[in-house]
Amino acid sequence: MKRFLPLLRDAARRLWNGIAFSTVGMNPPRRRLLLGSAMLAAAMALPPHPVAAQPWTTENWTGTWGTAPSGPPPEASLQTFTDQTLRLIVHTSTGGNRVRIRVSNEFGATPLTIGAARIGLRAGGSDVAAGTDRALTFGGRAFVTIPPGAPALSDPVELNVPPLSDLAVSLYLPGTVQATTVHQLALQTNYVSLPGNFTAAPTLPVQRTIQVWPFLTEVDVDTAGPTIVTLGDSITDGTRSTPDTNKRWPDWLARRLQTERDPVLGINARFGVVNRGISGNRLLSNSPNPLAGRSAQERFDRDVLATAGVRYLVVLIGINDIGNSSPTNPVTAEDLIAGYRQLIHRAHAKGISVIGATLTPFEGAGYYSPEKEVIRQAVNNWIRNNDEFDAVIDFDRVTRDPARPTRFLPAYDSGDHLHPNDLGYQAMGNAVSLALFRSAAIARAAAPAPAK
Repeated sequence: MKRFLPLLRDAARRLWNGIAFSTVGMNPPRRRLLLGSAMLAAAMALPPHPVAAQPWTTENWTGTWGTAPSGPPPEASLQTFTDQTLRLIVHTSTGGNRVRIRVSNEFGATPLTIGAARIGLRAGGSDVAAGTDRALTFGGRAFVTIPPGAPALSDPVELNVPPLSDLAVSLYLPGTVQATTVHQLALQTNYVSLPGNFTAAPTLPVQRTIQVWPFLTEVDVDTAGPTIVTLGDSITDGTRSTPDTNKRWPDWLARRLQTERDPVLGINARFGVVNRGISGNRLLSNSPNPLAGRSAQERFDRDVLATAGVRYLVVLIGINDIGNSSPTNPVTAEDLIAGYRQLIHRAHAKGISVIGATLTPFEGAGYYSPEKEVIRQAVNNWIRNNDEFDAVIDFDRVTRDPARPTRFLPAYDSGDHLHPNDLGYQAMGNAVSLALFRSAAIARAAAPAPAK
């Protein structure tokens, strides 16, 4: 069989190249349809790739959960912990038999010491399921001191992590610690203990609850499956969805990857989904609000390239650039397109397929104007009708009101005319074709190498 693999791959590439050449000059939607057919044919012609040689670490990590840090918060919202234990709840997308965490002091001005850390399956509330509690170490030590501006990875630990399950990550913070590195919109109840190291306690003695994720930015499992990173703003972050229910659109996508199978391509259930949305985030510039994060271009290396197992990137960002555009120095469609091209080039340089998403309607939102709507429409037309993204998800078409396309469908509108409600987020997650995550990769593998 090995003798025929090169011939099959060559045939697939010839098929792709022939159709790609013959479609030059066609209108982009029709060209994309024919190229998609070529991708599917190539997928059916290509047998599964043989297992590649393992790296010296023999580890293959996939992001099962993640969030994007920002900060430091303004004084009024700055969380302070004194000799306390945090129990942070996260929801997995895919499963594995070993797990590790990533913690961050990237917005801190002083060293961050984590005196102890543990992980286990959540039983409910702040409780850890019996028999699942595991101590975490960092370079073999039970504690870690993280310099300002740096992250830290824990050592891996054996734990059977099911997909679509809740994990409880416990961090003991000795002394007085300010949460300068946070994800502000957790939409998840997390727990702060009474004074003391309670990382090993099955039930945490809770002093208070918080709706932010301090310091914790990623959880990885040891599957060789690819990770999908969703890079965006509040609409990816899940603003105005119901807390403690995991109803952001990337959550709905993660559920589908675990429960559905494409009838032809047979999507692998081991896909991880890592949500790197930040409420208020922009593509081109930094918001004056530090909790809105650095621009997508600035945080790209940390939030996309550093994610374990990343192979796919979904980009849904730009509405805040348009909405906050200054009348004296307006953001243009050309500015945003140049920014998208930078993300595409930087992702492709690392072998990551990039899927562009159209910007959703925003008439009625506080920063809407007819002039800004012209920019949104121009950006969406470029996303739909150019082949620079590897694939496109038309979230605008999915969420807009057919009777008034500049507005959300009323059934999907959370009430602020900018963010979907739970039903709208579900519609977005359901609109993502699972075949995109195979066909995009096949297209890049089969396409001719760029000229040097």
